[in-house]
Amino acid sequence: MPRLLGVDIPNNKRTEYALRYIYGIGPTRAKKIVTELEIDPAQRSQDLTEQQINKISELIVSNQWMIEGDLRRDIAGNMKRLQAIQCYRGLRHRRGLPARGQRTSTNARTRKGGRKTVGVVSKK
Repeated sequence: MPRLLGVDIPNNKRTEYALRYIYGIGPTRAKKIVTELEIDPAQRSQDLTEQQINKISELIVSNQWMIEGDLRRDIAGNMKRLQAIQCYRGLRHRRGLPARGQRTSTNARTRKGGRKTVGVVSKK
C-alpha cells in the first residue's frame, strides 16, 4: 500500500481514484494531479514509483492545498466560530439541523437522525 502524506492509499485502484482517499482531494484535484504529472491514467497505485509518489506530495505541498488534519481542524474552527458568534448557521450546527435552507418538516433524516415516534404504546 503506497503511503502518501501520512495516508495509506489502496493498491488495486487506478491512481486517479486512489488519490481521492486523501481527505481534501476530490475528483477535480485528483484528475489535475494525474494530468500535470503526466501519470498514465490506467496505472494502478501499486505501480507508482517512489519518484512519482514524491512528485505527487511535492505538487500538493507547493500548491498549498489543505488536506487531512489541517483541513479538518480548519472546518471545525469555522463551525466553532459560527457557534460562538451565535449566528443562524451556528445555531443550526449546534442543534444538528440542516444549515443551508433545506426543509425539515419532512426529510432531513441525515442531520436529525432516525425517527423518534411518540404515540400509543401497545401492551404486551
